[in-house]
Amino acid sequence: MDDVVQINPGLSIPRSELTYKATRAGGPGGQHVNTSSTRVELWWDVSNSPSLNDAQRARITEKLGKRISDEGFLKLASAVERSQHQNKEEVTSRFARMIDQALKVPKPRKKTKPSKASKQKRLDLKKRQSDKKKNRGKVDLD
Repeated sequence: MDDVVQINPGLSIPRSELTYKATRAGGPGGQHVNTSSTRVELWWDVSNSPSLNDAQRARITEKLGKRISDEGFLKLASAVERSQHQNKEEVTSRFARMIDQALKVPKPRKKTKPSKASKQKRLDLKKRQSDKKKNRGKVDLD
């Protein structure tokens, strides 16, 4: 099962569709960071992926549109670990979680009305507030 990335029970993407590129990681870290390519970029061609049907492709494009380039590539990068292998595994697992989240369809909201008791409670509270503010006026001692 190492040759596929399991997104959810209904979708798995072959690793052959994913392109990995190792680059030098930026930031502090001394001499090691300047000489080793530990940052890993993952590229995936969303627009031409044979693993997706049209509905899935549309949903991913809608949800992750800001992360997808004009050419239709989704790009993710990871530089949190010191080793290239760990960064590759981290970016792949993040990719799987992101695609899974994008494909989830939210349940439609059921419209509800406030209950009679909650309406009465709200009106009683408003009446108490109103009475409290009425009693704050000047006291007439005549």
